[in-house]
Amino acid sequence: MNEQNIENRFEFLKGDKVLWMVILMISIFSIFPVYSASSNLEYIVNNGTTTGHVMKHMFFVVLGLAIMRLVGTVKYEYMGKLSSIMLGLMIVLLIVTMFTGQTIDGASASRWLKIPGTPISFQPSSFAFLMLIIYLCRYLTKKITRERLPIENVMYIFGPILLVFVLVAKDNGSTALMILMVSVIVLVIGQLHWKYIAGFISASFIAIALFLLIALNTNMIGGNRVHTWMSRIETFTSSKAKSADVDDESIKAKNYQVMQAKAAIVHGGITGMGPGKSALKQMLPQSASDFIFAVIVEEYGLIGAGFLICMYLIMIVRIVMIASKMPAFFGSLLVLSLGVMIFIQLAVNIAVAVNLIPVTGQPLPLISYGGTSMLVTYIQLGIILNISSRIQIYDEEGMGKKQSIVEINDIA
Repeated sequence: MNEQNIENRFEFLKGDKVLWMVILMISIFSIFPVYSASSNLEYIVNNGTTTGHVMKHMFFVVLGLAIMRLVGTVKYEYMGKLSSIMLGLMIVLLIVTMFTGQTIDGASASRWLKIPGTPISFQPSSFAFLMLIIYLCRYLTKKITRERLPIENVMYIFGPILLVFVLVAKDNGSTALMILMVSVIVLVIGQLHWKYIAGFISASFIAIALFLLIALNTNMIGGNRVHTWMSRIETFTSSKAKSADVDDESIKAKNYQVMQAKAAIVHGGITGMGPGKSALKQMLPQSASDFIFAVIVEEYGLIGAGFLICMYLIMIVRIVMIASKMPAFFGSLLVLSLGVMIFIQLAVNIAVAVNLIPVTGQPLPLISYGGTSMLVTYIQLGIILNISSRIQIYDEEGMGKKQSIVEINDIA
């Protein structure tokens, strides 16, 4: 009886227990660097108080964990069936954002949509990205038993991807490129014929080239950030090349964010300066969000940063293991696709901090200060945990919680 009570108590953590523990550890840890780095918002940006920001972050952590657990109670097959409707709704919100979008916390892009009658704002692009990937996974599963006509691929696969890309690209180029990248990976994993994937990649390059050409040479796409992207790429390549004909001072001025991030990483050394003792967080723009990894390295050193990266690696490994054990194709494809989304976002954030790629606005999953991206990550992990709870579990004593093949089989 006692053993049954213990099992029921742990059943609250529905799904993969190791993944649950990693998520909880990262979520709790996130409070400390956000509390430290948010002092930049109070004293430099003059926005709110450090206590207010950390309380807001803790609220989103608790809300995210609650949403993650709630997602675990809904059959993931239903999410697939509703994805086309939800994707259509997100596309409408993206169009509305193009005309009525707002900026927050000093950002230069109008990516946020305010809920009427409330002070709450969110980024539709993050939710549109998630809904698009779920939709693609479901469609690829639904049509896997037969050869699709070319017109079907254009209308139901390539069309939605390019539509979301175009709507997001105007104000959020890095997210738009990630949408294309992850979508192509999903198509590969989803076993779409290589000739269609090659054609889509070619069409995407043409679409991007046309978008850049129109944005740089005309006023047809008002308020775009193409010049900002080009400036960042030019600054990145110039700083790497260190050519003699380039003004070093101008490079330093344009590359200020990355220079401060690199200085913070070097300052942290092996063991770090200690929690809350970052000396460069006040000079590092977006220290609580886009560049929070640099603050973590400065305060906790390479040891602390290495431990955090190990936690992320355990998360990715568990996601791959869940996907490999899931017999239903839709479940396996969806887990891998969501894992790819999380991994690319993680890799991009760290790569920017260590100056491997040009500056982008991608947050560190479960760590960076902010609402929309954090909640979307918790939803992704909630879906993965949901699917993991549907796997036949084997242990040393034999079969664990048994499910029939009908319960496990995908109904997409």
